[in-house]
Amino acid sequence: MELATPRHIGGKEGEAMKSRGTTIWCLLALVLGVLVATAAVLTILKDSDFFKKHRTPSHPINKNYADALQVTLQFFDIQKSGKLVDNRIPWRGDSGLEDGEGNLDLSKGMYDAGDAMKFGFPMAFTATVLSWAILEYGGQMNAVRQLGYAQNSLRWITDYLINAHPSETLLYIQVGDPELDHKCWERPETMSERRPVTQVNASFPGTEVAAETAAALASASLVFKNNDPAYSSSLLMHAQQLFTFADTYRGSYSISIPQVREFYNSTGYGDELLWAASWLYHATQDDSYLRYVTELNGQSFADPETTTWFSWDDKLAGVQVLLSRIIFFGSKDMPAIENIHLQMYRKTAEAVMCGLLPDSPTATSSRTDGGLIWITEWNPLQYAVASAFLAILYSDYMLTSQTETLYCSGNSYKPDDLRNFAISQADYVLGANPMKISYLVGYGSRYPQYVHHRGASIPVNAETGCQDGFKWLYSENPNPNIAVGAVVGGPSLNDSYSDTRNNVKQGEASTYNSALLVGLLSGLLKTSSVVLSYT
Repeated sequence: MELATPRHIGGKEGEAMKSRGTTIWCLLALVLGVLVATAAVLTILKDSDFFKKHRTPSHPINKNYADALQVTLQFFDIQKSGKLVDNRIPWRGDSGLEDGEGNLDLSKGMYDAGDAMKFGFPMAFTATVLSWAILEYGGQMNAVRQLGYAQNSLRWITDYLINAHPSETLLYIQVGDPELDHKCWERPETMSERRPVTQVNASFPGTEVAAETAAALASASLVFKNNDPAYSSSLLMHAQQLFTFADTYRGSYSISIPQVREFYNSTGYGDELLWAASWLYHATQDDSYLRYVTELNGQSFADPETTTWFSWDDKLAGVQVLLSRIIFFGSKDMPAIENIHLQMYRKTAEAVMCGLLPDSPTATSSRTDGGLIWITEWNPLQYAVASAFLAILYSDYMLTSQTETLYCSGNSYKPDDLRNFAISQADYVLGANPMKISYLVGYGSRYPQYVHHRGASIPVNAETGCQDGFKWLYSENPNPNIAVGAVVGGPSLNDSYSDTRNNVKQGEASTYNSALLVGLLSGLLKTSSVVLSYT
């Protein structure tokens, strides 16, 4: 649009008008100058790390998933041990303040599930998944004001993991005695039983737990790299030391410490070594870690013929998707031998994706009639949510890299097909299931009322000891405290669910379930792309 030419006015009025006109033109010039300068600044900011890592989504936010994410993140506050800071949960208080030994402070960290145990192996996995979710979808979390809560929860765990690694070949992996702990039913704030600590070391190695902890700290170092460089450097140093420890002193912690088998038995450590090395490569760009997962151990630790289910115990599917990222976004100048091995990982990742798509020729039959991926009667939702999280990641890798097609035995699929699968699993969890119940506690109008969780089941003002608290386990009344954000174990193969407090298989929640759902929901907030590089 052209500006109108002012009409000529003579005399004093004309001079006044000219003066005002000159002032207006000066103001317009100043405004235009500011706009040009602002545009230049925004162009610079657009290319900055802040915008790359926390850009505001351009598509509308899905409110249902945003609400569910806000609910999910509260479970980490429920599970916190130690001296609580900015406590959002009115029925939780300080606990585990004396955890550790001597000058070793293990008061932080998170209780694993419905008890008061701190198991390092699944806790570290929780941290790794939270880091991955933040690195990929931090911008979307930020858009719904949940990024700070996710980062704070992650740091509560990593602070503990750093303390649990006081020297290069020593890692504390457990606080509490499961046998003693499970003989009690009491709130963490009032627990009085002995809480011994358990370690792995050079004489009694624990490769999988040391490697998973390395993965957690390496991925977290990327999360905190820009806003706390000193903390990030400390995380990375511990991660590198733990990886060396895990790889040098190879041995399963299930063999070194047989008592862990009943609770978090490991089926092998090759996947954790690949997982840790993959994260260390992303954190350092050191080619030695890339060679570790390709030339040195690609064939021996990764079986491309075996489809695995991503979980706290088995990281192979996660490794395949994470390493596929390099092929999608950064393999141009890579040596041929490493590229070949990475293509193997991507091929296997594609096989995993094809198995998840319900109408693929190679679709897994491990599903309920309601469409949920279902692997085992113990905590089945872990596998469904984990599969959906990997699917939304792979979909967004395809979308960002403009990879249009995924081929499954001759049939072609689009990124939206993977996204739709991920949506189906998320919606099932949130209530679109035969039981019409939300398996995310605190979300929707109907969700489990009898979650297997000590703190939730016992009134805050109840005076109970170790043994007499069991009356609350067997009480017929709903939990007096809502375990907001808990993702319970989930339904049976026939899509049924029994909401009883002593139904541990279906009704107990865990931090890693919630971490996986955080990743899935964050990816579903909008049709999205991901950052090209974590660094």
